[in-house]
Amino acid sequence: DADITLQLYEVLKKELDINQAAPLFYQIEMPLVPVLAYMEKNGVRVDTDTLKESSLHFTTRMEELEKEVHQLAGIQFNISSPKQVGEVLFDQLRLDAKAKKSKTGQYSTSEEVLLALKSKHEVVGLILAYRELKKLISTYIAALPTYINPDTGKIHTTYNQTVTATGRLSSSNPNLQNLPIRSERGQLIRQAVIPDDNCLFLSADYSQIELRLMAHFSQDPHMVEAFRSGQDVHAATAAKIFGVSIEDVTKDQRRQAKTANFGIIYGISAFGLAQQLDCSRSEAKALIDGYFAAFPGVIDYIERQKELARQQGYAVTLFGRKRYLPDIVSHNATVRSFAERNAVNSPIQGTAADIIKMAMVGISNRLKAEGLQAKMIMQVHDELNFNVPVNEVDRVKEIVVSEMQNVVHLTVPLIADCGVGKNWLEAH
Repeated sequence: DADITLQLYEVLKKELDINQAAPLFYQIEMPLVPVLAYMEKNGVRVDTDTLKESSLHFTTRMEELEKEVHQLAGIQFNISSPKQVGEVLFDQLRLDAKAKKSKTGQYSTSEEVLLALKSKHEVVGLILAYRELKKLISTYIAALPTYINPDTGKIHTTYNQTVTATGRLSSSNPNLQNLPIRSERGQLIRQAVIPDDNCLFLSADYSQIELRLMAHFSQDPHMVEAFRSGQDVHAATAAKIFGVSIEDVTKDQRRQAKTANFGIIYGISAFGLAQQLDCSRSEAKALIDGYFAAFPGVIDYIERQKELARQQGYAVTLFGRKRYLPDIVSHNATVRSFAERNAVNSPIQGTAADIIKMAMVGISNRLKAEGLQAKMIMQVHDELNFNVPVNEVDRVKEIVVSEMQNVVHLTVPLIADCGVGKNWLEAH
């Protein structure tokens, strides 16, 4: 084994140098290894009683939704059966005359299909809500307790550094990165994640890090100014797009601007934006056109990234992490456009991943150097979570925010929001 490892080392060390990846490997990834090992060992404490309460609550709501769906559809059927759902929506309610069938003759009722139909009938939204609850119960509420280690009473996930194409960490057994924490229902899962006795839960996450990186990479003067002046960036975006003062921006205009802000990073189309905003495709296109007119630096960045990826064959982060994109020159328009979206997004998402990894190492070193008992226990994308003894809360908060905000200096400031509570939901 030692001989094979040495042979691999000689080959791979040269590859690191050839690809200018040695700094990324030695300065970011390798220092992170002991930090992740420590996090895995620390584990996450889960309150199974809270999960049971959530399960009862969701089960009751599912039964209510089932009755509402049957009443609206005018027929009893199995909501968990894609076949029966398809027959009700397309044969009985005739929501889409051009509905596609699979080779087996069954209608597609994927989430994407149902979201496109949501505005056509109230029953579709209820079916989506039913599915969400069912997934929450089976994938998380019922599954999480099975991962609890009987010796420690905690869940010990495995963090993976070499799985995602963007450089983000992933986790497995269980996958903590995919917890549905944004939705109101998913937040109940946060409530079940608790600190040790005589400790509090501390949660810190980067505020709009990907938008800040877009401002840094694009150097768009209006976007840079919005972040530097500490404005509400979504309201500032709305003001630019709709040509009104920031004080006159309506809630709906801000919502549209927020959706556009995040959608642009991921290469959203007019069709996709129309679905998210529940508006016409022409309105969505006008919003995208207005966005690029307001922030010309962003469209310049997008086109520049595509061209660079075509020339180099890869996209690269601020710290030299490469994502190879051979499909960027594909003759298939669908395949090529997917690679183009990655050429734009990978430097942003990958740089965000690198930044939080460096922050994790910095925080870990500071906690150790000061002899604090607080422990980093979980990372979920742009968010770090800690188990902190009550008497250490103020100091740990200072360390975490300082390390996260000063790990790298961009054109715009990095901001870390920090909260403390008796569980993950309270802290966030």
